[in-house]
Amino acid sequence: MSTELIINSTQNGCRIALLKDKGLVEYHQEADGEKFNVGDIYLGTVKKILPGLNAAFIDIGHEKDAFLHYLDLGPQFQSLQKFATLTQKRKNFITSLDKFRNEPDINKHGKINQVVTKNQRILVQVVKEPISTKGPRLSCELSIAGRYLVLVPFGNGVSVSKKIAKSEERKRLQRLITSIKPVNFGVIIRTVAEGKDVAGLDADLRALIRKWDECIGKLKSAQPRDMLLGEINLTSALLRDVLNESFDNIYVDSKEVLKEVKDYTRSIAPDKEKIVRFYNNKVKIFENFGVERQIKSAFGRSVSLRGGGYLIIEHTEAMHVIDVNSGNKSNREEDQEATAVSVNIEAAREVARQLRLRDMGGIIVVDFIDMRRAESKKLVFNTVKEEMSQDRSKFTVMPLSKFGLMQITRQRVRPEMNIKTKESCAACGGTGNVTATILVSDEIEKNIEFLLGKQNEKKLVLVVHPYLAAYFSKGLISRRVKWFLSYYKWVEIIEDSSRAISEYSLVDKNGEEIEIK
Repeated sequence: MSTELIINSTQNGCRIALLKDKGLVEYHQEADGEKFNVGDIYLGTVKKILPGLNAAFIDIGHEKDAFLHYLDLGPQFQSLQKFATLTQKRKNFITSLDKFRNEPDINKHGKINQVVTKNQRILVQVVKEPISTKGPRLSCELSIAGRYLVLVPFGNGVSVSKKIAKSEERKRLQRLITSIKPVNFGVIIRTVAEGKDVAGLDADLRALIRKWDECIGKLKSAQPRDMLLGEINLTSALLRDVLNESFDNIYVDSKEVLKEVKDYTRSIAPDKEKIVRFYNNKVKIFENFGVERQIKSAFGRSVSLRGGGYLIIEHTEAMHVIDVNSGNKSNREEDQEATAVSVNIEAAREVARQLRLRDMGGIIVVDFIDMRRAESKKLVFNTVKEEMSQDRSKFTVMPLSKFGLMQITRQRVRPEMNIKTKESCAACGGTGNVTATILVSDEIEKNIEFLLGKQNEKKLVLVVHPYLAAYFSKGLISRRVKWFLSYYKWVEIIEDSSRAISEYSLVDKNGEEIEIK
C-alpha cells in the first residue's frame, strides 16, 4: 500500500491531504495564526467555580472561558500548583524535578472548590480545541508528545500503547524506559516505538525534557493568558504521528514549507528526508493528484459507493447519523441477503474512511441494510473494527442491534471538517443549489458504463451541454473511443446549448429517454 502526503500552501495557511493508494483518507486545513491547538500549555486564571458541575471556567485568552472539570485536574494537581507557584515567586528556585518533593494525590471523589479558588493562577493544557460555541477544554495532567514517547511531568509510571500486542516487546520497552527516565517523570510509550533501539528512544526522551525545561523557563516571567509551550504545527504533528515505512512521497508546493517539512523529517526520521519533494508544475498540486475531485465527492450529504450504493450523512447537535442505501445497481447478487451483505461491507469501509476524513466525533449511528443471519452482522461489525484500526483517535464500536443499527463513539478534539460541496447553479444563476458540477462527468460515465456493460443496451445517445460534449468526444483517444474499445458500441453525442452544464439525458435505440435514478 502506497502512502503519500500532499501539502498545498495557500494565502491563509496549508491544506494537507493524506492519500493511501491514491485514495483520500485524511484532510486537514491549517489556518495561519490559529490559536488554542491541542497540546498547548497556558498560564490561566480561574474565573468562575461551578460546584454543581464540579468544574471551573479558566481564562486563557479565548473569547469563551475554557472548561476544566475536577476529573481533569489529575492526581498530582497539588504538586503541579506548588511547583508553578514556587517557580514564579522564588527567583533562585531550582526547577529540576528530580529534587522536588511531590504533594499527596488529591481525592478522586473530591470537589473542585476544595482545591481551586477564584482568581488563582493555574497551569493548564488544551485537550480539545474550541468547537461550535464552546471554549477550549483543559486538563492539568500535562503531557508533551514526541515521536516515540509522551512525557508526563509529576508522574512515575511507564505505560505502553495497547496497540503493541507482543508481550516480550512490551516488557522490553518498559524495562528500557524505566532505566533511562528521570525522577518525577512518567512516560507513555507510543505504538511507533515498537522495535526501536535505546538510542532513538533516549534521543526522543531528551528532546521532550528540553521542551519541559523551556516551558518552565517561560513560566518564571509569565503573565496570565501567556502560552508557555505551543504544540508543533499541524503538518509536523501529522508527520510525527503517521510517518512510517509505507510512506512513498511527500509533495510540497511552497519552498518555505518545504524547508520546514525537510527539517522536521530530518529530525524524526533522517532516512525519510529524501522522499520530501518540491512540486513545481503549472497544474495545481491538488488538481494533479486528484485531491480536489475527491474532496468534492466525499464531503457532500450523499456519498456514492463503488458498487452502486450510497450513504446519506446527517449532522445534528446530539449525534451524526449515517444511512446506508443499496441504490439502483445492487441487484447483481444471488439473493437479498447477499446484496445486503455486499453493500454493507462496502459501506463499512467508507464509513470508517468518512469518520477520519471529516474528523467526526461524539456519537455516530449507522443504519445498515437489514440482514437476517448473525454471521452476516458479525462480518460487517468486524469489517468496521478492522478498517478503523488505523484511526489515531480513540473509538468504540458496538455490534449491530436487532434493528440493524451500529453505534460508534469517536474522540473529538478538533472542530469537525465540514466543506460545502454545493455551488451556484449555472442555469438559475444561484437561486437554487446543485451538487458539485465537477462530478457530473463522473456520473455520466458511470451510467454509460452500467447501461452498456450491465444492461447491454444496443444503442445509446447522450444529449449534453456543448462543453461536456467536447469533453467526451475531443482528443486522439477520447472517452467515447475508450467506451467503444471496452464495449464495442458507439455512443452518439448530441450537443444541446439550451441545457445547463449539469443537465443531460440518455436515449435508447427506440428514441425513448432512459430514466436515471
